[in-house]
Amino acid sequence: MSSFEQEIDKRRTFAIISHPDAGKTTLTEKLLLFGGAIHVAGAVKSNKIRKTATSDWMEIERQRGISVATSVMGFQYGDYKINILDTPGHEDFAEDTFRTLTAVDSVIIVIDSAKGVEKQTRRLMEVCRMRHTPVIVFINKLDREGRDAFELLDEVEEELGIHVCPMSWPIGMGERFQGVYNLFSQELCLFKSDKQHVSDDIHSIKDISTPEVEGYIGKASADQLRNELELVQGVYPEFSSEEYLSGLLAPVFFGSALNNFGIRELLDCFVRIAPSPQPTEAEERIVEPREEPFSGFVFKIHANMDPNHRSCIAFVKVCSGRFERNKYYRHIRLDKQFRFSSPTAFMAQKKEIVDDAYAGDIVGLPDTGNFKIGDTLTEGESLHFRGLPSFSPELFQYIENADPMKQKQLIKGVDQLMGEGVAQLFINQFNGRRIIGTVGQLQFEVIKYRLLHEYGAECRWEPIHLYKACWIESSDAAVLANFKKRKAQYMAYDREGRDVFLADSGYVLQMAQQDFPEIKFHFTSEF
Repeated sequence: MSSFEQEIDKRRTFAIISHPDAGKTTLTEKLLLFGGAIHVAGAVKSNKIRKTATSDWMEIERQRGISVATSVMGFQYGDYKINILDTPGHEDFAEDTFRTLTAVDSVIIVIDSAKGVEKQTRRLMEVCRMRHTPVIVFINKLDREGRDAFELLDEVEEELGIHVCPMSWPIGMGERFQGVYNLFSQELCLFKSDKQHVSDDIHSIKDISTPEVEGYIGKASADQLRNELELVQGVYPEFSSEEYLSGLLAPVFFGSALNNFGIRELLDCFVRIAPSPQPTEAEERIVEPREEPFSGFVFKIHANMDPNHRSCIAFVKVCSGRFERNKYYRHIRLDKQFRFSSPTAFMAQKKEIVDDAYAGDIVGLPDTGNFKIGDTLTEGESLHFRGLPSFSPELFQYIENADPMKQKQLIKGVDQLMGEGVAQLFINQFNGRRIIGTVGQLQFEVIKYRLLHEYGAECRWEPIHLYKACWIESSDAAVLANFKKRKAQYMAYDREGRDVFLADSGYVLQMAQQDFPEIKFHFTSEF
């Protein structure tokens, strides 16, 4: 195997997803701690410790204690190169998470042991199922009182529609939590609480019936563990790599991310079973990661990663081959050649310039307005990677300038934030007013906050009653012109200058679809 192929096989690119507060950012942080990428973990919520989580680097995230943007982090773990994408759990930022799932090869779902499977987790699982993405489940917060392990596994199977296979098993929980037995490596891992550093207390026990077990956890716990493991082996299927890789079987781990417990077992097993970079579907053909020529697509754009430099960064997922610094690549949409003198790799906000990157890696390219989400870069071949939808927004407000002296800053700020895919901008064709459409209420707050703190522009929101935005097209120009004339007050342009119909109720939309059968109405911007 050539060194090029070895590099690609070493890559593991995955996203961590969950409902808000299940402990996703804490888990990311602890994986970085085990990978040696950071040395002391920062409490995500605690105000006593002024360290905030490495992956929550935007100011508003630090204040709220939630993640509002996907962050990208890479580190070495043994022979493997691991790329983690920590996604926002809050449903108002679901679109960012959906787009991120197009750039990963596998997923770890975090579930709170007290709350079980929650609504947002179900929606994210549907996206994984659509793409046949392999999933590992991590049941978190065992150091607190939670639900019975069997009950949780039943719920995961039922709610997420996937078979489960426990890879570790908890010994007690809450006050009585003593550790886990790792079925994958046949080791007893005893619980010690250490929130900031890595600690190990692991004993290899191949035969669970040996009296040695009592010495570690006492007779009552040992008997209970043996009974439960017997049940586990009777009820759940054995781990099958094929079923896991095709997204039909989810290995399950138990632990406490806050206390660094159960993370090493998860990581050791993950690097062994998780897929290396997978083929990517382009409109023209399937692109294999081991192909020599480089190809990649922009799945996310982030403005102002460094507030001092007002810089925009386009995150590119490398789909095939090797990306090299200072080499010319073709930007397919613009049909222009670009070269990048300072491509970066990330450890949250800390960036370092890289000379090359392989399939599976995420590279940050400085962007001066050339990129849009979904753009493709190649060594020359015309490829279009798909599956990066913008959904039809459900909430709308007029955006107005609150400070006439800062009109320029406001326009620039809105333009850059919309380029990130934070929300969508529509310009009313009737009165020229700017309308922002979002998927969730919290996004309006984030936009206002970021405009003020990153661009020095103050905005105010004015209510507008709309039901849905839909993109329209027709092969009959006369019909389209007639529709636009009749609906003049409800017509807008999006950032690409495409026609968008802003329906103010479900009934109006339904009638428009009935009255104008020659017009196609689209509810995502991919058509």
